Amino acid sequence: MPVPSVKAICISAICILFCVYSFGHNGSIAYAYPVNKITVDGDLSDWPKNAVKYMIALNSSDTKPKSESDLSGFFQLGYRLDEQSLYLAFTVTDDDFMEDTTENVRWNTQDGLQISLDARHLLTGSGVASFIYSKKLRHIDKAFFDPFANAAKWDIMEVAVTRKGNTRFYEWRIKLGNELVVGKSLGFDVNVFDRDQDGTFSWSAWGKGDQKYMNPNSLGDIVILPTGAKLAAVSGKLTWDKPMNAKLPGQVRLHALDNPTFWVAALVDSLGNYTAMVPPGKYELLLPESFIRSDKKLYAISQKNAVSTLIKTGQKAVAPDLIVSSAAEPDLIPDKGVLLDFTSSEAGQVDSFIEAYRRYYGIPGVSLALIKDGKMVYHKTYGVRNSMADDKVDDNTLFEAASITKPVFAFAVERLAERGVIDLDKPLYEYLPYKDIENDERYKLITARHVLTHRTGFPNWRSMNPDGKLNIKFTPGTAFNYSGEGFEYLKLVIEKITGKKVEQVLQEEVIEPIGLYHTFFSKNDSLQRMVAYGHYDKLPSPNDLPEKPGMAYSMHTEAVIFTRFMLYLLEQKGLKPQTYDTIMSKHSDYNFDDWDEKPKVPTYMGMSLEIRETPFGKTFGHGGNNGDFKCKFEVYKEKKMGYVIFTNSNTSDALIQNLRKFLVEGRDDTPQTAGK
Repeated sequence: MPVPSVKAICISAICILFCVYSFGHNGSIAYAYPVNKITVDGDLSDWPKNAVKYMIALNSSDTKPKSESDLSGFFQLGYRLDEQSLYLAFTVTDDDFMEDTTENVRWNTQDGLQISLDARHLLTGSGVASFIYSKKLRHIDKAFFDPFANAAKWDIMEVAVTRKGNTRFYEWRIKLGNELVVGKSLGFDVNVFDRDQDGTFSWSAWGKGDQKYMNPNSLGDIVILPTGAKLAAVSGKLTWDKPMNAKLPGQVRLHALDNPTFWVAALVDSLGNYTAMVPPGKYELLLPESFIRSDKKLYAISQKNAVSTLIKTGQKAVAPDLIVSSAAEPDLIPDKGVLLDFTSSEAGQVDSFIEAYRRYYGIPGVSLALIKDGKMVYHKTYGVRNSMADDKVDDNTLFEAASITKPVFAFAVERLAERGVIDLDKPLYEYLPYKDIENDERYKLITARHVLTHRTGFPNWRSMNPDGKLNIKFTPGTAFNYSGEGFEYLKLVIEKITGKKVEQVLQEEVIEPIGLYHTFFSKNDSLQRMVAYGHYDKLPSPNDLPEKPGMAYSMHTEAVIFTRFMLYLLEQKGLKPQTYDTIMSKHSDYNFDDWDEKPKVPTYMGMSLEIRETPFGKTFGHGGNNGDFKCKFEVYKEKKMGYVIFTNSNTSDALIQNLRKFLVEGRDDTPQTAGK
């Protein structure tokens, strides 16, 4: 699905009756009125002539359409209460229409259309069902925790498409059942995808926001109105309660006090102003979220005052200012890390630190373990596995370890190399040719050592390329580029030369020698019972467990058991001393250009481990980020101490970044410079 970065738009809305204007410019609020019988056949001649047109190009991808003829369009809408159905008509102009008729068709390999629907539209939070339609693709994403979205199937949709020259006409009927109620609002949005012959891919959306296929706060609103219903204008302003560098929230919700099923989100401009058209009545103003993102940081926010306003037909209401308050980010970093002199009396400080960050950043669940003097001295679990259920995290709860999978797999490869099963410096193609990249002869230079030190020349993942193809960015061995693709190639090689599935190799080389039980790499009944749900902005995502093991990302484990791997490396077991010397030495310099925070000490890539040279000695570790799961482990070799933390949230960066300071390195206000 697209994860767009879009520019803010201001709402401009002056219409009073739905049928007066031919084009709607109401930001991301649309108004549906009853329509007569409509046949879903792609012929829009049976639609009302005065149906409002809502432009699809209010928000667009970074790759912009070259012109209106390259990509432009609008949609219209209406409903029939007797059929409990919402009707939509899309008119899309595109002078370079492409259809992918292959079996590998995906959302970004062709032209297509995606609609996202939050039918229940609850203020307390509900889920999105998202439908992608093209000639060869019928794809659904749906929120498992939402009754309507989870039950949604293509049989609630009736779709037809026709083409006339460079224009496509999509007609949709959506059977909403009991969710279609006059006076109610629905969450709705659309993405129109455009793939051109030159390989470029772009999209245009109606409402503001990203991840529309899963984030209800990124959708616009549809208001279900009776025939002839009048609308009235309301405007207002959001202000900070004190000077802030952060941007104000991008939306404010208007909730009808006499109709709990009706609310809409008005867009807020850079000065805090908003305008919306709504049915007359009394409304309360609410913030949509408990935190905002501004300049890559998260800020916890709340509204300082209760605000309501009465909106009358024919009048423009001006609501009182809504004052936004931001609590200070937790400031719990001590001058000296608490793990340096850790005793049981410091456990409360650790818990307070984790809970403060967990509450501030809306992190549902955490699994933590600490090492001191070469042994685990503390572990604790916090919060819930699923924010939509009171299901506590416990010692059996498993988290996605994401890229922490890489050093575990690397350890198995290094053991095989010591026994001569694989030569780390022999080109991998001599073990197994790789058809995915055989068009580039440079791939024949790639070795296992290149994979383990991220010097293959591969991108991180091919899916970042519009065509989904794997390519080589530079001659293997000449530079650093972090890559999961390399680990997937090496996995295939290991399976080929051992004649075993990679999970059996891991069992023999890692799980059994180290005692890393309660750790899984692909879907099974035990993992299904114990796994935590990942979360994006506090909303759970489906726990779609990997059918096959991925050596760059698929390990599931928890903090207590993972300390065994950390201690095994600390004690230099299972491998020769010279192998450990190689693992812990510099193989690749990082490029710090894209880092939000430059390291203050020398930091570089060892062999599938990040190495730092700190005032407390050399450390080794690795982080993991699967989006809705984030984690990290780090061990201070000389101090024989360390930590591992797993979280089930996309909002846990600040917690993970500050944990090493809290535990070991303490407060540090020295200027930041990139390590060499």
